[in-house]
Amino acid sequence: MSGLFQVPWSDYQSNLLDALGRTLAYTVVSFVGAVLLGLVVALLRLSRTWPARAIAAVYTEVFKNVPLLAIIFLTYFGLASVGVRLDVFTAGCLSLVVFYAAYLSEIFRSAISGVHAGQTEAGQALGIGRTGIFGHVVLPQALRLALPGTNTMLVDLLKSTSLLVTVSAAELMSEGRLITSATFRALEVYLVISAVYFALCYPLSQLLLLLERKVRAGVPLSPWRRRRLRAARALLAAEPTPDAIVKEVSV
Repeated sequence: MSGLFQVPWSDYQSNLLDALGRTLAYTVVSFVGAVLLGLVVALLRLSRTWPARAIAAVYTEVFKNVPLLAIIFLTYFGLASVGVRLDVFTAGCLSLVVFYAAYLSEIFRSAISGVHAGQTEAGQALGIGRTGIFGHVVLPQALRLALPGTNTMLVDLLKSTSLLVTVSAAELMSEGRLITSATFRALEVYLVISAVYFALCYPLSQLLLLLERKVRAGVPLSPWRRRRLRAARALLAAEPTPDAIVKEVSV
């Protein structure tokens, strides 16, 4: 083992940090895009008009059953062959977005369908419009149901950025390939790159698991919800208790 670590890592420190930043940028941009597109597709799948449902279903089935690597090649090389040239970052993010949006749309659709119909009926009884019911009643409950699957997709997307090495996207795996070409120490280099991915994914997965537990326990996460909860507790504390009412009456 003493002869294993012989790569001068200090020489590549700045390049690795740049590659790490690029990997995180791919992850954040792609995940936000995939969540937004996945929500739109999920709403189309739940639409009352069959053309919208058909289009969303075709999109979901196509991108769920095509490998991500093929989508990357189609986006970067295929589009360029017909005159649509995208830079590496745009092509990489677009590939990840359309691929993971298909899976997220199924997660969101299942979560929205899992909200009991009585919640919608209660909103209608209170005179709330369809948009208000969805935004204030259905969506918050659906997000709780969708959280476990969404968290899994986030970690998986982070790992899948390594496939962008095929288009030299300057992320961690691409940098590892360059270091290997310069040092011919493939085992050491890819062990270190794997350790970096583990150091990214494991804490992220544990933090997301903690978030799931907090949401399941009903802990308010947003500042305005915490304020409303404190206001509700203060209001309840200000109300007279039954014992106090009895004492007042007796006096």
